[in-house]
Amino acid sequence: MSALKLAVLDQSVAIAGVPHEASIRATVQFARECEALGYHRFWMAEHHNHDSIAGSCPEILMAAVAATTARIRIGSAGIMLPNYAAYKVAEQFRVLEALAPGRIDLGVGRAPGSDRRTSFALNPNVDQDSEHFPAHLRDLMAWTRCQPLQQGHVFEGLRAFPHGSSAPETWVLGSSDYGAQVAAHFGLPYCFAHFITDGQGVDNVLRLYIDNYQPSERHPLPYASVCVWALAADTEAEALRLFATRERWRMARDRGRLLAMMPPEEALAHPYTEAERGRILQMRMNALIGSAEQVADKLRELARRVNVQEVAILTWTYDQAARRRSYELLAKAFSLRP
Repeated sequence: MSALKLAVLDQSVAIAGVPHEASIRATVQFARECEALGYHRFWMAEHHNHDSIAGSCPEILMAAVAATTARIRIGSAGIMLPNYAAYKVAEQFRVLEALAPGRIDLGVGRAPGSDRRTSFALNPNVDQDSEHFPAHLRDLMAWTRCQPLQQGHVFEGLRAFPHGSSAPETWVLGSSDYGAQVAAHFGLPYCFAHFITDGQGVDNVLRLYIDNYQPSERHPLPYASVCVWALAADTEAEALRLFATRERWRMARDRGRLLAMMPPEEALAHPYTEAERGRILQMRMNALIGSAEQVADKLRELARRVNVQEVAILTWTYDQAARRRSYELLAKAFSLRP
């Protein structure tokens, strides 16, 4: 296996007591820091009506990040395609490509990124458009690559501007076998959302992607990634303390409540039930947390097992300095270079 590439997923997480606009600005600043640390790619998320996540428009954040960075690749993780007209998405990403040629990744997904009511507010035809995801993706790729649609298409002759000599790199993002099959069919890179499923299904889904891959002109070989939730600290004990914030959030989410990130001390003081404490213990056993060496070893083993060339890391902490420290430690553990 060639050297493992590391990427970042930033969701502009909501922090208790901190204005949402600060989370958005922190994403732009954090992208610069990740570029300086040597990370290969910086993904930005799309979520709607979500009390834990302020990031709702990755295409706008990508423009801000493009203006303040020079090397790191910049991606949407993702554009939830059924929410939008493929033509408008193509225009947005043609503009982004003009701003940062050769650095734009158009990650698309079929999931709504929200609850059904919010999805309906975004697009009243969302169910129908979800069914036509592969066709919309085909059109999106043609428009972003400045290529003609197939003869007889209802939009034949329609072009997405601005034109240019380069094109965004299209990815399919997902947490089930559906997205993997679509990516394999079109010969596109694929990223599995390990952090959503806690790793369940990752082996089978990525095997399905690789076994069914149809080479494309841009990608003669499959290119796979996994996005994981991981946290490194100077000591394992400190990582466990910081992880308490994540534990509290997960326990609340399982009860249908989406919370902003709270201080570890407040999370640790929460009166969990015996059943919840058992669930937390299981979470700690499966989590990618610990010292930098411990987390790096787990990431390398996961990448080797599922045969991926890249790992994207998502980290939530209440204290943003602790989050930056985690990425700094992992960059050092993997000998990243800017």
